[in-house]
Amino acid sequence: MQVEGTILTGRDFDPIEGRVVVEDGRIEAIERTATDSSDIVCPAFVNAHTHIGDSIAKEAGRGLSLDELVAPPDGLKHRLLRETSAEEKVAAMRRSLRFMESTGTAACVEFREGGVAGVEAFGRARDGLDVEAVVLGRETEAAMHASDGFGASGARDSDFAELRRATREADKLFGVHAGERDSHDVDGALDLDPDFLVHMVHATDEQLGRVAREELPIVVCPRSNLVTKVGAPPIAKLAEHTTLALGTDNVMLDSPSMFREMEFAAKLSDVSAEAVLRMATVNGAEIAGLDYGIVEEGTRAKLLVLDGDSDNLAGARDPVRAVVRRAGQADVKRVVL
Repeated sequence: MQVEGTILTGRDFDPIEGRVVVEDGRIEAIERTATDSSDIVCPAFVNAHTHIGDSIAKEAGRGLSLDELVAPPDGLKHRLLRETSAEEKVAAMRRSLRFMESTGTAACVEFREGGVAGVEAFGRARDGLDVEAVVLGRETEAAMHASDGFGASGARDSDFAELRRATREADKLFGVHAGERDSHDVDGALDLDPDFLVHMVHATDEQLGRVAREELPIVVCPRSNLVTKVGAPPIAKLAEHTTLALGTDNVMLDSPSMFREMEFAAKLSDVSAEAVLRMATVNGAEIAGLDYGIVEEGTRAKLLVLDGDSDNLAGARDPVRAVVRRAGQADVKRVVL
């Protein structure tokens, strides 16, 4: 299989004219050659933080605070999840996963509520789809063992030390929410020695110094943070200290569109389009232990092909900025997963 056009290659997304040759699911070669194609070929996205179960409650909870919306066990989303049948949850999650696949998301890192049953329901929702998932169980050690790791709600919610120990012994991924409402739970989250942190809107300079020393990546979710009125993540400042990835967070609050998340992040912060595209692709892939998120020979072929001659993208002078700040679902020509 081959795809042609302007190819955004490597970690810096250097644009070259040519073709990508794919064999047995891997990028065999990237060939510079003249082509008539106006397509833009870039890595497929990795959505580094999702709560897909919330698909049963899109746009619910208008005007509620963060705690009223999502705090366990009695936030609105948790009440609605308890009231919804397993079949309805699976059907709703499947629709969100289909949307993600069609808009160029190769994989998501899912914080999965509902214990073992929740993990199994997510598996049923994804059955037969090409979008991959790194699923982090929640609430119980059994859910961690049934999934790819553990996704902790936050250090203020519970003592996760034993679950962290068990996750480490199982050699699985451990992520934790931190610094979303304020800085008070950040030190507790750091003490857990997580593999990555989520949000960090309100981390102090001292806490960010520790993040840098311990080389802990952060997943930011700017649209969600604005919707829940906790503030905007200081993306440029965070990026000075560590690797950042991008997530869309709760489907209840925002569509799981990486196009929308990238545009919002880019226009909200003083960081380059290349930095934002890394956040949406290779940085998330590396957090999740995935061998893609970059157009490079030898990696798995997870590619997004955009129509560079669409009414929206035609005339774009900078293909990376066009992908990050302008492209959308209507520009997707092909998704190679």
